[in-house]
Amino acid sequence: MKTDQPLIQALGIHKTYNHSHVPVQALDDVSIDIHKGEFTAIVGPSGSGKSTLLNIIGGLDHASRGKILIGGQDISNLSDSDLIDFRKNNIGFVFQSFNLIPVLTAIENIEFIMLLQGTSKAKRSKRAIELLNAVGLGDKLHSRPNQLSGGQQQRVAVARALASKPAFILADEPTASLDSQSANNLLDIMQELNQLEQTTFIFSTHDPRVMDRAERIIHLVDGNIEKDSYTNGNIKQPTLKQLP
Repeated sequence: MKTDQPLIQALGIHKTYNHSHVPVQALDDVSIDIHKGEFTAIVGPSGSGKSTLLNIIGGLDHASRGKILIGGQDISNLSDSDLIDFRKNNIGFVFQSFNLIPVLTAIENIEFIMLLQGTSKAKRSKRAIELLNAVGLGDKLHSRPNQLSGGQQQRVAVARALASKPAFILADEPTASLDSQSANNLLDIMQELNQLEQTTFIFSTHDPRVMDRAERIIHLVDGNIEKDSYTNGNIKQPTLKQLP
């Protein structure tokens, strides 16, 4: 769903890694615009550069050359501390390995990012409960990660990514560790949040289930964009309530 002003602009992104003093080019002059409300999949074979591009957009890695603009702000040259603050306030992350804090309960995992933002206990507790209800885990508030299935842990991770009301969410292979039912349930939730909240999702994936839902697919091959196309996506009727 396009708006005039891009939310994210990747401008001439190059990335070269040095493995045992041998340069390996992961991205070669990649430029893309992503608009608010898009449900976009970055796809390609292993080694195509899709996770590298996602990490650079999210400020988890630095480009060798090029710029990343988010809401018009160039994040490429931010100091490490400023970049941490920017990520905390603007970007939500969902990883293949869930990355939940094992000693914290579901509600505590979601509250943690809001705690770092200085949100009051009452407000962060209220939002965490609302988010867990939204992803169908209102009965798992006090369960720790090892008491949850893989699909449930990933839904907690999605709720955590939404907690800070980020500008967009980056999801790196979020369905790779899940069975078909859990993956489809997770994608239902993400797609409904996209439709109801205009939440922008950007996936790095090789999962056809994600590609089937995406409204835009960017194909990377050997660090280059081979194809960038908009699709109709497999749109389902929303059932979630709009989040406050």
